[in-house]
Amino acid sequence: MLPIILCSILAIAIVIERSWSLSANRIAPRYAVGQVWTWIKNNELDSTRMRELRLSSPLGQILAAGLLHARQGRAQMQDAIAHSASVVIHELERYLSTLGTIAAITPLLGLLGTVIGMIRVFTEIMIQGTGNASALAGGISEALITTAAGLCVAIPSYACHRYFIRKVDSLVLALEQESAKLVDALDKVPVELGDLKNTTPEQEQAA
Repeated sequence: MLPIILCSILAIAIVIERSWSLSANRIAPRYAVGQVWTWIKNNELDSTRMRELRLSSPLGQILAAGLLHARQGRAQMQDAIAHSASVVIHELERYLSTLGTIAAITPLLGLLGTVIGMIRVFTEIMIQGTGNASALAGGISEALITTAAGLCVAIPSYACHRYFIRKVDSLVLALEQESAKLVDALDKVPVELGDLKNTTPEQEQAA
């Protein structure tokens, strides 16, 4: 029973953390591309703005990666965006495999507890006989509780896991759409970007 309780606590913690972290406004704010375009048109896109963009949101991180390679052409810009997006997507999927594992193993843990409990009940029958029917019924009932507990943890965990998978898919689509807007805008209306080649994450961390 203890492993099931621990799994339930871990599942609750993951659900709370992912519910907070996977907010659409935190991951892909709609204003990000418009803000970047305003900076570009006003010739305000410098290393400070790039650092602000990178730290603002995962979408900002992706846009900043693309802007660093904007002078090298559309293909290079898209490659940089794809590479940055892969890192962001990995972060979006954090803990989801753990939640899926909890959903898969808790019914098995419950079944294992029931089997162990039934073994104990039949052992008592072998030793004491079947004279005390109420005690045997109580033992069987106690053994079955672990299966019920495992299912009570597994069903919500599985539902939340599927929900978060769908949530990540929708966020990835939003990231792709927003980053494509910036690439298309720079492709259709070429603008002169400032010197951003030295704006790297390593230098920003050292700043």
